[in-house]
Amino acid sequence: MKRLLPLFLLCTIAAAPRSGYDDASAETRAMQDDDSANPGFLWVREGEAQWSKPAGPQVKSCASCHGDAPVSMRGVAARYPIVDRTLNRPLTLDQRIAQCRTERQQAEPLPSESDAALGLAAYVGLQSRGMPVRINAAGAVVEAGRRLFETRMGQLNLSCAQCHDDRAGLKLAGAVIPQGHPNGYPEYRLEWQTMGSLNRRLRNCMVGVRAEPFPPDSREMAELALFLAVRAEGLNVETPAVRP
Repeated sequence: MKRLLPLFLLCTIAAAPRSGYDDASAETRAMQDDDSANPGFLWVREGEAQWSKPAGPQVKSCASCHGDAPVSMRGVAARYPIVDRTLNRPLTLDQRIAQCRTERQQAEPLPSESDAALGLAAYVGLQSRGMPVRINAAGAVVEAGRRLFETRMGQLNLSCAQCHDDRAGLKLAGAVIPQGHPNGYPEYRLEWQTMGSLNRRLRNCMVGVRAEPFPPDSREMAELALFLAVRAEGLNVETPAVRP
């Protein structure tokens, strides 16, 4: 006779975060695991070059302030998004990099989704690979992101939660619906045949439900990204991940 698990334990198991890596095919996982075969490392190398590239009138690079990235950036991506107390809002890693470039280097921000921007974020993210996501945020700012995650939007009147909570593990057009955790961004997506940010993925989803996407530098995008990171706590950073 089978022994039934208590209901609370079943709920705990169902709620456990599961990386998109676990839902990918064996071939896709192998591509991510082999740094020489992982296409994301083409962008990582670009980011490594950007790290030491001077910019702005003061001719400063990221390395001018932060030194060696493998030392100074270790664990950083695992803590982002953060809540910036001065700005009184969450900031994603992409937004922080843009802020540093404009305020510290006094240089033009790198174009969104450009190879340079994605590469720099991937290079910083790589320094936290294998470390668990740990976000220092709670209260109203997290609840703001949760509301966005659970709010129906667009002409299709769907929310993020309806796919990535309620139907996670089921299939859509033959593909497994993942829980939607952001622990591998920026990541190389086979459907894109290129690298992309979490902003791009979220915009794709919003367009898919026929909603107006949040601007990449908006507070709403940062709040949603923060909640997604809190929701993914305990999963390891996989940057640069490979996904279908």
